[in-house]
Amino acid sequence: MTILVTGGAGFIGANFVLDWLAQADEPVINLDKLTYAGNLENLSRLEGDKRHIFVQGDIADSQLLERLLVEHKPRAILNFAAESHVDRSIHGPEEFIETNVVGTFRLLEAVRAYWKSLASDAQQAFRFLHVSTDEVYGSLAKDDPAFSESHQYEPNSPYSASKAASDHLVRAYHHTYGLPVLTTNCSNNYGPYHFPEKLIPLMIVNALAGKALPVYGDGQQIRDWLYVKDHCSAIRRVLEAGAVGEVYNVGGWNEKPNLDIVHTVCSLLDELRPRADGELYNTQITYVTDRPGHDRRYAIDARKLERELGWKPAETFDSGIRKTVQWYLDNQGWVSNIQSGAYREWVEKNYAGRTA
Repeated sequence: MTILVTGGAGFIGANFVLDWLAQADEPVINLDKLTYAGNLENLSRLEGDKRHIFVQGDIADSQLLERLLVEHKPRAILNFAAESHVDRSIHGPEEFIETNVVGTFRLLEAVRAYWKSLASDAQQAFRFLHVSTDEVYGSLAKDDPAFSESHQYEPNSPYSASKAASDHLVRAYHHTYGLPVLTTNCSNNYGPYHFPEKLIPLMIVNALAGKALPVYGDGQQIRDWLYVKDHCSAIRRVLEAGAVGEVYNVGGWNEKPNLDIVHTVCSLLDELRPRADGELYNTQITYVTDRPGHDRRYAIDARKLERELGWKPAETFDSGIRKTVQWYLDNQGWVSNIQSGAYREWVEKNYAGRTA
């Protein structure tokens, strides 16, 4: 028995592969294009592990997909592969359409052909699990109920629109062709191996480097925060027992404004790695112009996943964020290695011209 993971060198995908092989001996075929956020160093502890077979490639490469499926005969596909940063989608939406829409389409086509070739019992056992985001649902007002699985799709960025399109394709392949699919829509993840363009790792990295901590607008944009290892356990549970064709929202029950997150990170760094000059890290906070179309609030109602499959997050935000900050303090080499010229150029491009 084997599973195929796409995007398994990225933040969530790498954490999933590591957790999977820490708990089971079932081999993983790991397909990743290794774009800027895909990093084999995330998987360094698996070097020499015969259960992990890494293949560099694109989910839009139909011939490669066909070869991998025929050769390895996986019982399940888990699709983590995606362009996932809203700011990058604003600056360059085409890559998001190519990967998240065209790539998902070609993956589905390859998987459909493979699935149809299987014997009846193998077809019944097969699963295609598509990992998506709460951003497809749009933005909530302060007092609106949290996103449920039946919430209307109202994506507001090129990123979320491309993920919404991929979700619709997955649904269509189930209803039209009978492909046994599962979809998860998660809230904001945080934890080890998070590429430092996103809020929490950016704040940690900039704080330690003595740089400004840029907060968009008034910093009151609310997100539900989910520790990445809790997300991985939810995906394993959905793969194991989820009902075919169903959607499951995965959240951490941690709604917090961005500004509160930044202050929490600063306080933990004050405790764990105080500044040499004795000043507090929150003196580095700088308010900058908000990004276009910034959604005000996301909130996930994860009761279906708890009710039907018995899953709940193991980490509170307090425990998860402490583990995250400590991981970055303990892994400064990893941070240094990914801060390439391309990363620096991106940071400069995104924050240039944003008035304080």
